[in-house]
Amino acid sequence: MIPKNKKILNDPVYGFITIPDGIMYEIIHHPCFQRLRRIRQLGMTSLVYPGATHTRFLHTMGTFHLTMNAINTLKEKGIEISEKEVEAVLFAILLHDIGHGPFSHALENTIVTNIEHESLSVAFMKYFNKRYNGRLSMAIEIFNNTYEKHFLHSIISSQLDTDRLDYLKRDSFFTGVSEGVVSTDRIIKMFNVRNDELVVDIKGIYSVEKFLIARRLMYWQVYLHKTVVASEMMLRKIIARARQLTMSGETLWAPPALQYFLSRNAFEINDTLLDNFSVLDDDDVVASVKVWQHHHDLVISKLSTMYTNRQLFKIELQNKPFTPTEIATIKDKTAHYFNISLQETEYFVVSDILTNNAYRPDSGKISILFKDERVEDLENASDMFDHGALQQTVKKYFLCYPKELV
Repeated sequence: MIPKNKKILNDPVYGFITIPDGIMYEIIHHPCFQRLRRIRQLGMTSLVYPGATHTRFLHTMGTFHLTMNAINTLKEKGIEISEKEVEAVLFAILLHDIGHGPFSHALENTIVTNIEHESLSVAFMKYFNKRYNGRLSMAIEIFNNTYEKHFLHSIISSQLDTDRLDYLKRDSFFTGVSEGVVSTDRIIKMFNVRNDELVVDIKGIYSVEKFLIARRLMYWQVYLHKTVVASEMMLRKIIARARQLTMSGETLWAPPALQYFLSRNAFEINDTLLDNFSVLDDDDVVASVKVWQHHHDLVISKLSTMYTNRQLFKIELQNKPFTPTEIATIKDKTAHYFNISLQETEYFVVSDILTNNAYRPDSGKISILFKDERVEDLENASDMFDHGALQQTVKKYFLCYPKELV
């Protein structure tokens, strides 16, 4: 007989996902967690790939499912993981993304300007830990990689973790970009542990290589797609202008939670911030931008209208930085066209750099376990890494500006 609080979720990627009853069930149904249903996983990517409207909620449930599979695989191979540790890992992965704000990475450090989403996730974990009398203490240690068994942290945060495995497969599914398909089942079945390190059995090396290739391709085709970048730059500039106007005394319509974040430049994690952040979602930003189309300030009105109607910035990409002269010329044209000051052109002309690297041994390596019990870095174990192609950081410089100037 299924307990009354047992939840079975029908996921389009993996099929049925079972959620344990008890505290995990309660956390999933808490308003802070349900808010993730209103946060898009891929920000504005749906402006390029219309199907990419999946949410942080779906991604989180997917990572939860893969983490359970990973733990079961390791236990089947004789790796000692206590029931308390199992629970802690599942708590950690369940809350790993709860600190994401509206439009996920697209507005990272834009609404909450000086706090990373991981720090906010920890803050929410501490909130639930207090609520449940210390039940999440070990989960926080695992998330922060301060727990004695470091391989547990690697399951949820490493260069080959359940987070990345889910988002590649899920994002590929919803965008329709087949290059992102990875064999999550095979990779997880190849997980093992040696000397407190999460490793991959040698039989899984080709699946890992495919994973790295998929990740690299998905970055250029989806995450760093030039139109996605242009839309992100536009929305960031809208928020920046809204904050500048709000802090200078202008009245802008916005839901109270968004007003809180627009009325200051720097933040510290406290109860007030968490109370406001816990109700802030994509809908607040979208509704505000629609209203700002009619504001008397030309900059925010024009940008909001352009964004709402998908009249996005034109974006140019090249392998070398744009010169100050090139940027100044575009800004002069922008000032003349819109009859605004040169200072205000900062909201319409954006230049920066994009970077893409699939594998960075300096930030944690993927280790391969040979049949003779040797453990080697993927870089040495794989023939693909002879030329170092997947380690190389590829840089592209971009310049965004209104299409009217063309």
